[in-house]
Amino acid sequence: MLKVTPLNRVHRALGARMVDFGGWDMPVQYAGVIEEHLATRAAAGLFDVSHMGEVEVSGANALDYIQYLTINDAARLVDGQVQYNAICYPDGGVVDDVTVYRFSATHYLFCVNASNTDKDFAWMEKVLAERDFGNVVLRNRSDEFAQLALQGPLAEEILARLTTVDLGAIRYYHFKAGEVAGSETIISRTGYTGEDGFELYCAAADAEKVWHALMTAGADDSLMPIGLGARDTLRLEMKYALYGHELSERITPLEAGLGWITKLDKGDFIGGAALRKQKEAGVPRTLVALRITESGIPRADYPLFCGEREVGVVTSGTMSPSLRCGIGLGLVASDCAAIGTQLTVGIRKKRVAAQIVKPPFIDK
Repeated sequence: MLKVTPLNRVHRALGARMVDFGGWDMPVQYAGVIEEHLATRAAAGLFDVSHMGEVEVSGANALDYIQYLTINDAARLVDGQVQYNAICYPDGGVVDDVTVYRFSATHYLFCVNASNTDKDFAWMEKVLAERDFGNVVLRNRSDEFAQLALQGPLAEEILARLTTVDLGAIRYYHFKAGEVAGSETIISRTGYTGEDGFELYCAAADAEKVWHALMTAGADDSLMPIGLGARDTLRLEMKYALYGHELSERITPLEAGLGWITKLDKGDFIGGAALRKQKEAGVPRTLVALRITESGIPRADYPLFCGEREVGVVTSGTMSPSLRCGIGLGLVASDCAAIGTQLTVGIRKKRVAAQIVKPPFIDK
């Protein structure tokens, strides 16, 4: 049986097209992917991302544990700050990419990908059990939270009507706790669209109230509910990674272009030795942004060619609603990864021209 978010009834009442997404019954679209995508870029969109998981890490030695578990340097975090991070296996493959919220030196919250929640929590427990970190407590709190994402250039203006929190004081990748529509909420200036906006964590029981309050507050600003289809096209235009496509147990963060969060000099951490070795030897393949220069849409697993040589594979692709052309991400041999390189994509029985471009695809 599919899992449902606390907003499942709302989506069905709105006539959303529902799909199985990683074991969750989720809305893929309401009015249509293109319309929802463009509405988010022009005004604002409201997303149900309550399928995402939340794991709390607390205790006097929480930071020591997080530093060993993850690849970024969580010691740089201050209270009220969020960090993009990842968890790796010893061989450098990725367990998951995550965001880490620091409430205090002894209290952190991980937001993890929906389909990975159980796997991530089991891995986190395994790491904790196999090494003596001292005082560390893990709690899977995923069922307690609903998560809504309000994204777009009008997001702050709409949210300000429902809270007394000074939203302008919340910098990018920072958060504050406060009330939204009378419900206690973690207000995080983060997102997966490339637009300004917020991710809102509230009690699961308050999800419908907060959703309806936001839709009412944004009614005159053309706020629309947005499904997973547009969420994917929005993140693709920004070259944001999606686990299972640009990241996986077979793709390292260095290959995925996440060297900027891979702090190889921070001390011992899981996967550190393998990632240092890979960097020293030379990363064999690189994630690139591809713009199709002929008619065609790249899709995951389509082959990529440089001349007659097969050099990689498309990891994600779509027709960009903003650019009205095919775009994609691909893992290619590092000697063919320079910006401006001309490639072809094997689309069915044709070779379609593409060029490696500097991301993001649109200027934000």
